[in-house]
Amino acid sequence: MKGFHVYITTNPLKDSLYTGMTNNLEYRIIEHYLNRGHKKTFAGRYYCYCLLYYEFHHSAVGAIEREKEIKSWTRVKKEELINSINSEWLFLNDEITPWPPEPDVTGRA
Repeated sequence: MKGFHVYITTNPLKDSLYTGMTNNLEYRIIEHYLNRGHKKTFAGRYYCYCLLYYEFHHSAVGAIEREKEIKSWTRVKKEELINSINSEWLFLNDEITPWPPEPDVTGRA
């Protein structure tokens, strides 16, 4: 089923949160992992590749609106959303893709 996901990631220490939207959650989480440490993006700079929360949307418009809504929230409210489905803050990466990703031909993973 094609659609869109709004998601929240964190870093291994769980002290930063990143909210995003994508039409390919598996690819996007791997991309965050491969970009860890890159200073040009928030997720890369703060190593936010650990998936904590995700939700499905049928339309891009709905997903974009939801992403903007969540991004406008305080950290406390984002934590409440995460806790509503993942109270232990387990990393959910392996629910959507084999984790950790195997190195690609460039050896980046």
